[in-house]
Amino acid sequence: MPSSLLALLDDISSMMDDVAVLSKVAARKTSGVMGDDLALNAEQASGVRVERELPVVWAVAKGSFWNKVILVPVALLISAFAPWAVMPLMMIGGLFLCFEGVEKLAHKFLHADEPTVHSPVLTRPELTEAQLVAIEQGKIKGAIRTDFVLSAEIIVIALGTMSAAPLSQQVVSLSLISLAAVVFVYGLVAGIVKIDDAGLALHRRGSALGAVLLKAAPLLMKTLSVLGTAAMFTVGGGIIAHGWHAADVVLQAWAASTGPVAPVTKTVLDALLGVVSGGVLVVLYSLVQKVRGKGTP
Repeated sequence: MPSSLLALLDDISSMMDDVAVLSKVAARKTSGVMGDDLALNAEQASGVRVERELPVVWAVAKGSFWNKVILVPVALLISAFAPWAVMPLMMIGGLFLCFEGVEKLAHKFLHADEPTVHSPVLTRPELTEAQLVAIEQGKIKGAIRTDFVLSAEIIVIALGTMSAAPLSQQVVSLSLISLAAVVFVYGLVAGIVKIDDAGLALHRRGSALGAVLLKAAPLLMKTLSVLGTAAMFTVGGGIIAHGWHAADVVLQAWAASTGPVAPVTKTVLDALLGVVSGGVLVVLYSLVQKVRGKGTP
């Protein structure tokens, strides 16, 4: 009996060592997408009422957790029984990201006076309580939808690094990566959106750091807003290019011709592909809405 217990413990220890190695490799491979996820969600959580910032982040974090609870087993099943379906599904997600990005820009420049889910409510005192709640709920739903696509990419990339591992190790490693992604991304988002509060508290205590944080917070949020929108196009365009082999070959060749800055060029080209793809989808969506008599979104 003792020998059986020791053997079991040894097996568990060996498996956890393997899981740790798999998780480390997967975390390194998915770090770029997690960074995009961070920028996107920090931007989505900004612009709500100060007292609602953390509740909004918490609501999106819970949505992200449930996204991953759904996606991990689905990804494992698809990988096992229908691996051919992974890329088409990812491309649909990439197209959705690009569509949302262009739609967001279109609303900003063409419907600047209309309150939408992208409206910063702190600068719109004329909004009613019902409009404020609607914008907040729209931000939460939009962030969870966007997180679903990014979570799917994180899980697919992570799964690709461990395809040769036993199923039990894949399950444990994917679960750890998914949980770590939620804690890492939304922990940092919560900290970012409360930087101004921390700066104000320090400023009231006479700390010079407080004044620095107060000045840096608006600039940081504007930067994250730009990066968040750009991430929609770079991630979405990158997925589309990866699944559309002919386009990827052309973009890779163009990028290679720029020499040392080829990686940067490829990212820019992916983003441009994302903008064009999203623009086409927005035009098609607008035409469908007009045909149905609902007007431009």
